[in-house]
Amino acid sequence: MLETFNSLMLGFSVAFQPQVLLYAFAGCIIGTLVGMMPGLGPLAGISLLLPATFGLNPIIAIVLLAGVYYGAMYGGSTTSILMRIPGEAASVMTCVDGYAMTQNGRAGPALAIAAIGSFFAGTVGVIGLMLLAPTLASFALRFGPPEYTALLLMGLFVLAYMSGGSMTKTLAMAVLGLLLGMIGIDAMSGYTRFSFGIIELGDGVGIVPVAVGLFGVSEILLTAGQQETPRVQNPTLRQLIPSKEEFRLSAGPIMRGSLLGFMIGIIPGSAHIISSFVSYGIERRMSKHPERFGNGAIEGVAGPESANNAAATGAFVPMLALGIPTSPVTAVMIAAIMIHGISPGPMLIQEQPDLFWGFVASMYVGNVVLLILNLPMVGLFVNLLRIPYAYLYPCILAFCVLGVYSVSNSIVDVWIMLAMGGVGYVLRKFGFDLAPVALGLVLGPMLELSLRQSLAMSGGDYGIFLQRPIAVTMLALGLLLLALALKPMIFKSKDWRSKVGLEDQVE
Repeated sequence: MLETFNSLMLGFSVAFQPQVLLYAFAGCIIGTLVGMMPGLGPLAGISLLLPATFGLNPIIAIVLLAGVYYGAMYGGSTTSILMRIPGEAASVMTCVDGYAMTQNGRAGPALAIAAIGSFFAGTVGVIGLMLLAPTLASFALRFGPPEYTALLLMGLFVLAYMSGGSMTKTLAMAVLGLLLGMIGIDAMSGYTRFSFGIIELGDGVGIVPVAVGLFGVSEILLTAGQQETPRVQNPTLRQLIPSKEEFRLSAGPIMRGSLLGFMIGIIPGSAHIISSFVSYGIERRMSKHPERFGNGAIEGVAGPESANNAAATGAFVPMLALGIPTSPVTAVMIAAIMIHGISPGPMLIQEQPDLFWGFVASMYVGNVVLLILNLPMVGLFVNLLRIPYAYLYPCILAFCVLGVYSVSNSIVDVWIMLAMGGVGYVLRKFGFDLAPVALGLVLGPMLELSLRQSLAMSGGDYGIFLQRPIAVTMLALGLLLLALALKPMIFKSKDWRSKVGLEDQVE
């Protein structure tokens, strides 16, 4: 422990250098702005900034890019809460209750809790990165294709178990997302599927145009008929601070989301997206009043926001300790480090202690910077709601089009966004939950690839899933959750049959 403390002091001596502080601050600001822009997200922001890091010191380069990464995790919550437009894919679940709180006049507390939860989760993630990196990273190495398949299947079973409304509707939306995920080039065979001759669909349907369409454009269509904007008070500082009850309700979700997000973050894949869905489902299932979710439950903001920020930090564990990228973002960051002649991996801590511990300390500093940046700006963000719909919605729609187009410079993505906006409008009119569509789209390609890789390993024998301890454990847990989810439906069916039987006897 003393050695760790001394190493951390070395890191702070690096992080508090004026130049490093300046670039950490710049990265946080850029990341927050990137996260607020629909369609961009951390990957686009880091990719655009990567050439600017070539002439920088390696420590400064990694601190700048890391600031953009977790700054975007913070910034994505703002447009989700105020306008129901996910700034990036991990903020999809924040839209649900965050926007409902805005409609209830509690946008300020929602933004404040999102910032506080993100700060706490980021701190927990950095502590975990500092203390548990080698152990957790070695565990993540034991995940092969069968384990990923079991993990992703368990994610779908968790979705069924956690659904608060109709399980049939929830699974139907998840299946729709899985079907959308099948569009594009088959990763195993190289054949193009369901693209209808549209070359741009070869890469598949992106999560960004789907999410922005389902949540942003559909919201515009639903509320465009309103003549006036809702009355928004000019909030005082006291009104922006969450109430004691909101703090009490948020404490548990923030802690659970932080731990859950960090553990999921070390596993390769879109961890920050998956962790926010799982966190939201857990909070709704654990709540004594699940009917509040979807109508402005503060727990529905605190849990997912904490989870996706902790997962963002957890992704650095295998990246730094083993040199293994767990997502496209960390892959770009590894490339940035290698450009400077440094190889991330087990020897990084011994060979470049100033870089590793300076990076860890800069994340502490970055979390404080983001908290200081976000809380005072809550009032400014809330005042955006005072803009009349006639001016606000055209600007939002133009913002969505520009953001979605900028991802891959494809007009097809814009058409997908508009089409999904129409689909989302119809589905919401019929009472369907749209979040499972986004989850299914994320999990679908990953699930298919890992399943087919597993079967290729075993020569087509499905028994491989029963021969791997981690995989069989997760499958058993998933089936247990599915059984628990089906239990109310089975008992309801039995009750209905018994009532029918009694009525027949009376007749």
